[in-house]
Formats: sequence, C-alpha cells, structure tokens
Amino acid sequence: MAIGIRELRADLAAHVRRAAAGEPTVVSVAGHPAAALVPLSAMSDDHAGGPQLSSLIAAGALVPPRRADGRVPDRHVTVWGNVRLDRLLREVRG
Repeated sequence: MAIGIRELRADLAAHVRRAAAGEPTVVSVAGHPAAALVPLSAMSDDHAGGPQLSSLIAAGALVPPRRADGRVPDRHVTVWGNVRLDRLLREVRG
C-alpha cells in the first residue's frame, strides 16, 4: 500500500496497526517515496531495536562515554529550574 504523508497524519494509528499485522506501507512526501512502515519482524535483528551505539558513535551522532567500565555513578544531583548549565556543571564537577 502507498499513501501520502497527509493521509498518514490523518490516521496514523490505523496505518501502524496494519503494518504491525504484516501489511507494509510506503509513505510518500511530495509524490516521492520517503519511508516505509513495516512490521518489526520483517526487519533484521540489527535494526529491530534501532541503531546500535557503535554505529551512532562512528557516524558522529554520539560522543563515546568517558567511562570504559559501564558503571553509572551512584550519586544523584538535584537540579533547579532557571539555572545556567555551565553553573550546574561547575557545581557537580566540584
């Protein structure tokens, strides 16, 4: 099935249900195919959960973590509204 972006916006839930049931849908923008709604089972394991962190880091979309052990610090930081980020970082970093 092929639909335009306006039709997708008008009834998104129904189109997602159809895709989940196994009916792929091609979405066009300005008359050109732009995306596809497909069931997750039709995607490979690499793409079913979204992009892998390593590929996002390689693409420059993410900065790799400084910690190599994967441990998350135990302390929690209370953040107040209307505070500049540079001041919060200065306080947290001590």
